[in-house]
Amino acid sequence: MKQTSGKHFLDTNIIIYAHSDVEPKKQKIAQRIISENETTISTQVLQEAANTLTRKFKHTWKEISKVLEEAATNNVLHTNKNDTILAACNIADRYGFSFYDSLIIAAALECGCSTLYSEDMQDEQVIENSLIIVNPFN
Repeated sequence: MKQTSGKHFLDTNIIIYAHSDVEPKKQKIAQRIISENETTISTQVLQEAANTLTRKFKHTWKEISKVLEEAATNNVLHTNKNDTILAACNIADRYGFSFYDSLIIAAALECGCSTLYSEDMQDEQVIENSLIIVNPFN
């Protein structure tokens, strides 16, 4: 895994891997990122995690509540606001990301993060000359 400094933002897939033992190697990497770094997530990440845990993993709401509480406790939690949403529209237009990926990127930029850990976006792409996307599983 590439080591980066500064604040780190986590895409939903990192939270899912941290709380799922389906892929133990990825679970260890995700847990290490969270435990060894200053990490931030957004309310969107919690929403997407809840959706994934119900649909894909068939977790109970009690289990999901525990995961969401742990994620909110172990990471700085950013609440998306109108400015975040408008910035996401600009990012989607400029870079061609989906709106939801753009919303993750906008939140990461708004929080002053230097790294966005995501398995789903282009590894090593730099956004706005200040945020690098890193796939920690490469």
